[in-house]
Amino acid sequence: MGPGHPGTNISWALALVSTLSFIPPSEGERTRMSRRDVFLSKESVLDMAPSSYDDQYRGCIEAMEAEIPKLFQYEYSLNKDFAEAWYSATFRWEERKGKMVVPPGFKDQYAIAIFSYTSNGPLHKIFNDAVRQAGQSRDYYLRSFNFKVLHYYLTRALQMLDAVESPTCHKVFRGIKGVRFKPEPRKPVRFGQFTSSSKDDQSALSFGEDTFFSIHTCYGVNIRNFSFFPSEEEVLIPPFEKFKVTDFSTMSRKNIITLQSVEKSSVYNCEFVKERRCKASWCPFNSASHPGTGILQIIPICWLMLLWGPQPWIPLF
Repeated sequence: MGPGHPGTNISWALALVSTLSFIPPSEGERTRMSRRDVFLSKESVLDMAPSSYDDQYRGCIEAMEAEIPKLFQYEYSLNKDFAEAWYSATFRWEERKGKMVVPPGFKDQYAIAIFSYTSNGPLHKIFNDAVRQAGQSRDYYLRSFNFKVLHYYLTRALQMLDAVESPTCHKVFRGIKGVRFKPEPRKPVRFGQFTSSSKDDQSALSFGEDTFFSIHTCYGVNIRNFSFFPSEEEVLIPPFEKFKVTDFSTMSRKNIITLQSVEKSSVYNCEFVKERRCKASWCPFNSASHPGTGILQIIPICWLMLLWGPQPWIPLF
């Protein structure tokens, strides 16, 4: 187990720095807890993560695949953490792929994306912090979110692996340090990021005890074979999985939350492709990828673009 990854022991000093600089969405993701910093825990509402970028890329896979190569070059040159993680992940995948069985059409890039996410270093936290904020507006995603490639590749990897995985649902656990999450009564929730969990409750507890989740996920995927740390039996939950809170209790200042998977729930769909390709011609995919989003499902996105006026700048390759 390496530093900066689930299952890693870090010094109290590093844990303290991490907690003081805490951004609630992704804390506890890849560091084990120190019992001495429990007193620093904060309270935070567990909700639908409304600012998350939750694209499922429904209906635009082929178009995204055509756009990705140039976008990859741009983001790879722009983002040092992404570039370093991708570089090391590429070598790891080359070592393993000859022994792996993957779904038809599963690209090397999908596997490398998972390896990048699980690698040592800060990428997973920086990435998840960005994912949690990128959906605050369409403009923000297009202008300021510089992990479009990693988001797409991780999403596709989980979708393709989930389609062939058996069993399709998992009972997993997640421990958090530094924050006590509290759900709102009778309201659904999402994690709103790519969320690490473990099939082993004791392993999950080692990450933190301020909030402890017992999760029944039907869209999370066991990524053991694509991880730098396969012994951790990690199940990765996508940002768009919606859960029902079936139980919530507090014990010795520790919040215990039980979640049951309900459905996929997204606000955004294919936004990069729409910006690149839908101004001159109609696109066949909707703005939202789940029921209940009203007029956006009915009016073609290109007409909406005319109503919205000029669109924000994104790289024009």
